[in-house]
Parts: sequence; structure tokens; C-alpha cells
Amino acid sequence: MGHEGMAVAAVRYLRAVGAPLSVAPTVEEAVLAEEAAEPALQEAAENRQLRDALGHFATGITVITAAGEDGQPVGFACQSFSSLSLDPPLICFNVARTSTSWPRIARAGAFCVNVLADDQGELCRSFAVSASTGADKFAGVAWQAAPATGSPRLEGALAWVDCTIHAVHTGGDHLIVLGRIRELAAPRGEQAGPLVFYRSNFRQLREQ
Repeated sequence: MGHEGMAVAAVRYLRAVGAPLSVAPTVEEAVLAEEAAEPALQEAAENRQLRDALGHFATGITVITAAGEDGQPVGFACQSFSSLSLDPPLICFNVARTSTSWPRIARAGAFCVNVLADDQGELCRSFAVSASTGADKFAGVAWQAAPATGSPRLEGALAWVDCTIHAVHTGGDHLIVLGRIRELAAPRGEQAGPLVFYRSNFRQLREQ
């Protein structure tokens, strides 16, 4: 069974145990839902207020990558990432329904989370560009195939987490993606700090 098959099988299991279909769509349904995303319900000023307030919550930065069906790598910058469960080992991230990279990752059925270091700000900016612009996000970027799924593992990342898609849930104008961890490592150890995003800017952690 391929990675996409495993993702679909996971969602079918959730259905079998009574999970509501509205919160556990299949990968295919999630891709279609992205195309039918509703416009924002709040006015621009209210959205700005929401962003300003929630921007006070500092987060790390990751790049979610996958090996596309055409053999070409795909990826996007993501700050809404977190660990979720130890048993089974799960992580999660959120992606906008308007993302043009997500459908390719969904079809792959697997992805790698690359946790960026504080010296990778420019790398983050490269992956924050929409794929619809036609820009080659991987131009000049060194990477290797992750051991379990073959997803791109970016050189210089603080840590990487190689996953298969476990489930996809709806969450307003975003999708909530759960990944089951297959392999992971933190190759740089304490040699570098994390890239932190706070109030719309990159920050660095400094020891007192």
C-alpha cells in the first residue's frame, strides 16, 4: 500500500469507529474542499486586529516538504506546527485551503517537517512564496531524501520529522493535517538555536 493509500485507510478507520465525516475527510475530499473554500467572514480591519493579537504568540518555523508525483520536490513554510501524541507518535500542522502546494503533498501521502535554525531566515522566505508564482523554491537548496518516505530533508535544519499522513480535518479556512512519525532526528544538536517568528518578524532566542 502506497503512502496515499495509508492516508486514505487511516481516514476510513476513523469513519469505521464513528468519527463524523465532516471532521475527517479523505485526502481527495480535502483537496476538493480547498478549491471550494469560502471567503473570509470578517472585514479586513477585524482580520488585522486578530493577526495583531495572535502575533504575540511566538512560534518556531518549519518547512513542510514532500516528493511530488512527477518526481519534483514540493514544500512550503509553516509556523502552525506542533507535536500531538506520543502513543501513537503524531504531529500536526495547519495549511490554508488556498495553498497550491498542499494538493501535491496530499497526493504524495507523506511529508517531512524541517525545523528551521536561526540562520535559515532566507530559506524560510524562499519557501514562503506561493507556488502559483512559478518560482523554484528548491533552487540552490541542498537536501536529501528522508529515509522512510523519500520526502526532502533540508540541509542545515535543526531537526527533521519524516511522516505519513494519518488524517486530515477541516478547520475553518484551514486544514488540520495529522502526521504519523516514521523517522526523526536532530542533527545540529545544540550548535544552533531555533528560528522564531514573533509579531511578524524573525527573532532569536538569547540565553540570560
